[in-house]
Parts: sequence; C-alpha cells; structure tokens
Amino acid sequence: MTSPRPPLAGVRIIECSLLGPAAITTHLADLGAEVVKVESPTGDYVREMTWPIVEGTSLMHLHINRGKRSIVLDLKSEPGAETFRDLVRSADAVVEAMRPGVLDKLGLGYERLLGVNPRIVFCTISGYGMTGPYKNLPSHGIAYDTWAGIVDPAYDEDGFCYIPDHVSIGINAAPLYGALGILAGILRARETGEGCRMELAQSDAAAAFDWYRSETYKAYERPESEVTGNKSDNYERRAPGIAGMRGGVRYQLYESADGHVLFMASEQVFWKNFCQGVGRMDLFERWPGSQYADHARHNRELQAELREIFKSRTSAEWIAFADEHNTTIAPVNTPQTIAQDPQFQDRLGWIPREVLGAEELPFPVKLVGEELPVPTRAPELGEHSDQVLRELLGYDDDRIAALRAAGAFGS
Repeated sequence: MTSPRPPLAGVRIIECSLLGPAAITTHLADLGAEVVKVESPTGDYVREMTWPIVEGTSLMHLHINRGKRSIVLDLKSEPGAETFRDLVRSADAVVEAMRPGVLDKLGLGYERLLGVNPRIVFCTISGYGMTGPYKNLPSHGIAYDTWAGIVDPAYDEDGFCYIPDHVSIGINAAPLYGALGILAGILRARETGEGCRMELAQSDAAAAFDWYRSETYKAYERPESEVTGNKSDNYERRAPGIAGMRGGVRYQLYESADGHVLFMASEQVFWKNFCQGVGRMDLFERWPGSQYADHARHNRELQAELREIFKSRTSAEWIAFADEHNTTIAPVNTPQTIAQDPQFQDRLGWIPREVLGAEELPFPVKLVGEELPVPTRAPELGEHSDQVLRELLGYDDDRIAALRAAGAFGS
C-alpha cells in the first residue's frame, strides 16, 4: 500500500543549488519532503552538464532534481529577495548548494534569515568547505576523490596519464551526510525553537567515507607492540582496506564457467560447509585454518585447486550452491549487467522512463508494509513559479503580476 503520509511530509526545504551538490535534498524529496529549488533567471546549467543527454536534458538533472519544484527568482532584485524571505518564513531548512557565501553576499545569509525564521536550519554544501586554503578553489566531483586518496592515476599504452574508472565518492557521500545533518538540525529546531548553521565539504565527505584506509595507516604509525594484524595472519600487518585482500585465497574472486564469483569463506564454518558441499573435505582437513578472518593468504596450492573447482559451474549455479550449503559466495556484476540480476529485479528495479524521463534507481530504504510515493520528474526552469507563490505564500494573480513587472523573476 502507498503510505498516506510519507515520513518527511510537512518538512519544507528551500534550495539554492548548482550542479551535483543539489543531491543533498534528492532523497529527502524521495521521503516526502517538499523541496523548492530557487533558480536564477538563467537557471542551473546542470540540465546541459555531463552525459548522457536524454531527450535534451542531462540524466544528472533528471536524477538529482527529481521530486522538486522550480521557481525562478532574481535574488539580486529586492522584490526577488523579499519573495525568497517569504519562502523562508514557513521553511524548515535553507540549502546553499554552491560556493559558500553566495547567499550572504545577496543579503540572504544565515544571520539575516534568522530574523525571518529563528528556527531555520541553514546548510551549505561545497567542494572544499568554508575554511582552509582550498576554500575558494573551483572544482568538480572527481577532485574530492583525488584529494581524499581514493583515485590512483593510471597510464595508457602511450604513457599518458588518465582518470581510471572508479565510483565517485565525494559527490555521492556528501549529500547523504548533509541530509542526515539537515534532519538532525530540523529535529532539534522543532524541539527547541532554535535554528542552526552547518556546512560540509564534499572533499571531507570523501575522506570520511574512506575512513577505514586512512585510519588504518594512522594506526600503523603506532609501534607494532600496540597495533598488529589479525590473529589468523599471525598478527602480521596487512595493507589497509581492500589492498590487504590481494593475497587472499579463501576470500577471493574466482572465474566461473560463465563469469566470476566472489568466494568469502573467511570464517571456518563457511569454509567447512563449502568443502563438504563440493565433496572435497580433504581440502578442509589439510588446511582447516583459523576460526575467524582467515583468508589462507598466499596459499597458491589451495588457490589452484579452488580455481579449477569454481570453473566447473556457472555463476548462477554457485549462488544456488551457496544458498543450499550455507556458505559465502556472491555474484560479480557490472554496472551494465546488474539489472539482470534476480536480486536487483526483486528488490530495486527501475522507476520507469515514462515517469522521470529516464530509468532511475529508487530510494533504497523500504518502509515495510508501505510504499513511498513515486517522485515527480525533475522540473523545467521555473516550471512551478506561479504554483509555489500561490500555494506556499498565498500570492494572488495581481501580486504575481506586480512582482513580474518589478523584475522579481528577472528581466
């Protein structure tokens, strides 16, 4: 059943955004928050940015601005600024998703807006944040990942350096951290009547998301008498993060008859179940390993045995085997093939192109026994200007016409 009242119904956010940082409110809108995207007369050029372009509009815009309404205001004009302040009066939060201080320069910063709405939560999301030597650097999403040490430079056959394929962390993690912060601020403001100002950097978010590697390196600065490896590795230190998995055998990728699978029998019980299932208890008897976190590192003899075993079945057959024998084997998909995976089809699926203009992934958190409303298509520039002014502010046609004549919406 569709929920009669989504979890964030009644939450109103006024957003001034450019490009990817607008994702900070995307999933809040998915959860039912009302998000009003205030755009300049020239609009957010995210509609033309990146690829693919779907029937004239970028997929990035269609995804990150879904579920929002767009209103055009020239904030450099006093009528436009006054209308913005009117919007803030009934809002829970204001999001400045662009270079820090833009709204302050327009006389619409946090201190000014507190006078309009003392409960307002004001959140700025930017590339490098409001402080530090990089605060004024123009940048794009990959910069935050290179800064955070997530991307290793690669070289082509001609010796030219290039950006390797990788998951973009900063531009995806920062909006999620920011949305959590906004909700925390709103909860406190509703309880205390006091607003707050917060800011976050996409670079900080990339580093925080990749905490395991950087914190491991930091821990390894301490003497080995204090910080060691696992018991199963005889306490020998491993390389941080996934790099420490390279020598693994019981925890490793293997080629199947038609692709690849991930074997993860680091617990002894799963390793024993696997050996029983394939009729090779001799492998367990010879290399039983430790109870926990044992990857049988660098055991090439065992790895050769497992390589041949895994080639004997298809990936789907191995997943069925794992389910039957209670052992740890996972599919290995690509961004292109994941949609064919039955788990994807059962749980995630696509929001169809007829709804949003392109197939998009839904918000992944599920309400048991309820369904979240399907988000609306990302707006055209100023698509909801008159609607927002009428519904949220109660402006009548005469007042809207007067604002238009006064340049509130641009010339």
